[in-house]
Amino acid sequence: MLELQGVCKHFGGLTAVDRVSFSLGEEAITGLVGPNGSGKTTLFHVISGFYSSDGGSIHFHGVPIHNLPPHEISRLGLVRTFQHSRVVGQLSVRDNLKMAAPQQLGENLSQVFFRRRAVRCQERQIDAQAKRILDLLKLDHLAEQPAEGLSYGQQKLLELGRVLMAEPRLVLLDEPTAGVNPTLIRRIVAVIQRLAQEGIRFFLVEHNMPLVAELCQRVLVMDAGELIFDGSAAAARQDERVIEAYLGRVDAARGA
Repeated sequence: MLELQGVCKHFGGLTAVDRVSFSLGEEAITGLVGPNGSGKTTLFHVISGFYSSDGGSIHFHGVPIHNLPPHEISRLGLVRTFQHSRVVGQLSVRDNLKMAAPQQLGENLSQVFFRRRAVRCQERQIDAQAKRILDLLKLDHLAEQPAEGLSYGQQKLLELGRVLMAEPRLVLLDEPTAGVNPTLIRRIVAVIQRLAQEGIRFFLVEHNMPLVAELCQRVLVMDAGELIFDGSAAAARQDERVIEAYLGRVDAARGA
């Protein structure tokens, strides 16, 4: 599904991603973990087209995507969320979902005038899709409320819903439960697990290690821009390089 070969990203003299190679097959949920500053989010930026790579290649279902902009990568079915919610606060929860639907005919003035029936048909389809997602996220009772009135955890759910409007094949989730209360964490987990059962694949950055162990069939570990481990969460906890990466950061912080 997703294949990286020797991917690099530099910022001046700093190497943020250092010749990272791996492939994701049909694992339902894969985790990407590592100490702060290890390059995880930067790698997500590169995969999703928000940063250009400085070397290597990225293929999604056999299509090279390392030189494509984010919107073209999204059209292929690879979409992402961000660490901080990007919902539009002034719009209603429902409208936040509807505006995330891709390739809307109504955005083109000529289509509005000359293909009115097609525009109305698509609008009905988008309405129905938004309703299904609201029901899935259990946000239907808040559909007409401004998104800025949602709690942080509810905004995280809404951002996941916006991603689902694109009908993705692979979703990159960047810290989906960070700052979220335990009740909403369980709802987010339930939604991810249900969608994975329906065939959507997930690749997530997460610092909640018990949650990673619960969700992920496979875990990748980064440290200082390098991929240092690829295996199960249980095996990661016993791996010497992984232990050193985490404990070394703790010791350095204590000595500072």
